[in-house]
Amino acid sequence: MSQVFVALGSNLGVSDNFVSNALSKIEQLPTTSGLRTSRWYRSQAIGGPADQPDYLNAVCAFETRLEPEALLQALQRIEAEAGRTREVRWGPRTLDLDIIWVEGFYSDTATLTVPHPRAHERAFVLQPLVDLNADFQLQGKSITEWLTSVSDQNIQVI
Repeated sequence: MSQVFVALGSNLGVSDNFVSNALSKIEQLPTTSGLRTSRWYRSQAIGGPADQPDYLNAVCAFETRLEPEALLQALQRIEAEAGRTREVRWGPRTLDLDIIWVEGFYSDTATLTVPHPRAHERAFVLQPLVDLNADFQLQGKSITEWLTSVSDQNIQVI
């Protein structure tokens, strides 16, 4: 079993329903157990088109025997079931599920980069990670250290 962190986000439609449903579906993935979820946050969009609605964000942690590529495919199916489309990079979306980290795994391919290459630059990922494991390290620094470097990003617990 490998420990995994997945970030969840939504800024279209009924975001809390999309995130709740995604968490239920993640919990039902085969050979997956121990789902824990951070508090939920509201944050402004970073990158992409201007004038996007705010995002609902969270991070979940769980253990799985799924290989990372299989996990990615399962998460993309959950996104598709929520009506996710991919026309605009960093554009608004019904559901976004990003693998942040997989215990003992590193990948830098066209389809999967783990650890997530921008997680340490995003308060909407770091703050929920603090909820789950304040001692967790990304790119050689604690997430609480990284969080101080993004203090200008507006994020609010809801």
